[in-house]
Amino acid sequence: MTTIAFIGLGVMGLPMATHLVAAGHDVVGVNRRPGPRDQLVRAGGRAAADAHEAATEADVVITMLPDSPDVEAVMLGDDGVLAHMRKGALHIDMSSIAPSSARRVAESARAVGVEPLDAPVSGGQAGALAGNLSVMVGGERSTFDRAEPVLAVMGTTVRYLGPSGSGQTVKAANQLVVAGIIELVSEALVFLHAYDVDLPTATSVLAGGLAGNRVLDLKSAGMLAHEFEPGFRLELHHKDLTNLLDAARSAEVALPVGSLVAQLLGAAKAQGSGALDHSALLLEVERLSARNIARR
Repeated sequence: MTTIAFIGLGVMGLPMATHLVAAGHDVVGVNRRPGPRDQLVRAGGRAAADAHEAATEADVVITMLPDSPDVEAVMLGDDGVLAHMRKGALHIDMSSIAPSSARRVAESARAVGVEPLDAPVSGGQAGALAGNLSVMVGGERSTFDRAEPVLAVMGTTVRYLGPSGSGQTVKAANQLVVAGIIELVSEALVFLHAYDVDLPTATSVLAGGLAGNRVLDLKSAGMLAHEFEPGFRLELHHKDLTNLLDAARSAEVALPVGSLVAQLLGAAKAQGSGALDHSALLLEVERLSARNIARR
């Protein structure tokens, strides 16, 4: 049994932490809102008053927070979580943050004797609930080997990718592909609607051919019904593409389609869709076309 401090019990973090409890680990949850902490306790975990208390006794600290500033605010500084962790403990950041931020946090961890990994995930809320996330890991190989049994509880695809920041770099590429596919699926649905094609039938045909993809499999029914309960919030996907474009500029890599999709996500967020599922990018395509595929 490993003592794990899990910081950030959101729509992804809570089910991930619950899987760790079910696997026999001693999981201490930290969250701003008490509701998720209470749910973790009911599942057999424990709750801590703050991150410092949880980190002091932990063999592993996992962070699952919204963005780079959140991770750095929690972990760094004279009174950050790293200052309260035991030497030789692991810090696994499973948030989606900028690769440069992941490297900064890793350097600070090593300076105090903590072994860091950046291990962002893909699969959304459904993957977190099912325990079949894809986990992309950067850091020292020996640290990955120590952490792999813990990561395997939460994901079925767990891969070591290279030094610190590598996991976040691959996650950024993942978010580029996913956002691009959501945009293209949205455009296809609006196009088909304009010609009075039966959309459920059309999406099933598309899903069965070379155009088939996970967005069609998992998101199309909600898109057709205009049901956008967030599995992954649009505003967070916009944040991820902002991090991606910053990293691309640093490497002098051109991402013309990615830049356009980032603008469309930003426009959708500005129109009030930020708290909806990222498949609500459809609403922006509908606005541009003055159409609503949920109505005839």
